[in-house]
Amino acid sequence: QVQLVESGGGLVQAGGSLRLSCTASGRTLSTYAVAWFRQAPGKEREFVARIKWNAGTTNYADSVKGRFTISRDNAKNTVYLQMNSLKPEDTAVYYCAAQLPTLQYPYWGQGTQVTVSS
Repeated sequence: QVQLVESGGGLVQAGGSLRLSCTASGRTLSTYAVAWFRQAPGKEREFVARIKWNAGTTNYADSVKGRFTISRDNAKNTVYLQMNSLKPEDTAVYYCAAQLPTLQYPYWGQGTQVTVSS
């Protein structure tokens, strides 16, 4: 089993920046990738960014390309999401999730709130 804990959320003005952290523990050796998702009230959960754990390959949703950067620190078992040029539309609860070699996401963090004011 893998445990994931997000941190770093908060309230920021439009145009500002935040860095989210996702720290993993437990049986993490089989993790294929870690991804960030977000969910705003009344909306579906949507994909934000993903990083493959070994290769470090990344991909992003079109809505955040050029503004967000996902990265990892292997020694700390931590994945980061650097969010720049934030917009009110980025307001959501942000979740990290671990992807297994089956490509499923069975493990999720508790979420961290990001609020961007205009």
